[in-house]
Amino acid sequence: MGETTYSTDPEWADVTPIELDDGSNSSVMPLASIAYPPEYLEATSYLRAVMAANEMSERALKLTEAVISMNPAHYTVWIYRAKILFALNKDLNEELDWLNDVSLKYLKNYQIWHHRQVLLSSKPHFPTIPAKETTFLMEMFAQDSKNYHVWTYRHWLVRHFKLWDSPQELQDVEYLLKADIRNNSAWNHRYMLRFGPRDTDSPDAGMVNAGDIEKMPSEKGRLTVVDEEMVDAELKFAQEAILRAPENMSPWSYAKGVLRAAGRGLEEWEGFAGKFVEGGGVKSSHAVEWLACVVAERGEKEEAVRLFGMLEEVDPIRKNYWGYRIKSVEAAA
Repeated sequence: MGETTYSTDPEWADVTPIELDDGSNSSVMPLASIAYPPEYLEATSYLRAVMAANEMSERALKLTEAVISMNPAHYTVWIYRAKILFALNKDLNEELDWLNDVSLKYLKNYQIWHHRQVLLSSKPHFPTIPAKETTFLMEMFAQDSKNYHVWTYRHWLVRHFKLWDSPQELQDVEYLLKADIRNNSAWNHRYMLRFGPRDTDSPDAGMVNAGDIEKMPSEKGRLTVVDEEMVDAELKFAQEAILRAPENMSPWSYAKGVLRAAGRGLEEWEGFAGKFVEGGGVKSSHAVEWLACVVAERGEKEEAVRLFGMLEEVDPIRKNYWGYRIKSVEAAA
């Protein structure tokens, strides 16, 4: 709109703006009033007016864009914008193009990704995932490969469009792990693709039976049907990652999840973990913990205590935790 304000724009002459009520005119003054820029106060006053009238129009849509450009964290305006888009039957692919630019400008904004999810949730508009969607997500990861909002959205995409076996998903994850083997978000996504539950839309469903209170802790995460070849391949993948960075916790944790999913015990990796403790030097504290857990499960109390004691020396930051593990072993014995 350039220098033109809403109050002098003929297109908005029929609208009576609703001013912000921050409590300044009440008997009890607010503790702290926010000093909004005048242009933002004016735009939001007109926004409140059209929202109160539930106006679904092109001018209201443009107004939402203006408000978002000034405050992309304004949650309510995003909800209103989505309502207008669907009411006017707008081209949602054009909305995604606009949203891409906004996303790259505001990398840490949650509302952007919720809005995107609302759009793609429309089966009539998006019966399948848009062709350029994963390409754009990789553009986002190029800016920040551990962006929580983007990963949460990608998890949702997998569940919504049933992409667990999509070659593109695994290819992108492997690319990100090759770039940064310590990218825990990418490890988590890989686990969801391979072993996550496929019968739920819950955003917290990262592990099979995770929320089933009737299941024993040892059964949580265990698959009913196991592809042993795939399990072996994933364990090999984890081992190769560990050899690259032995002190990186992510592949060790991933391997534990894989073994649990397959119903196989930690002792399967006892020989592999032992290689990082040979010769009197500790190359990986995670390997020591792995061995300590193995011998503790076998009831070898003294060896478990010795290994957890070793961890008090090689991982002093968690010394109190290792002391707790020692007491737990002694109490169990």
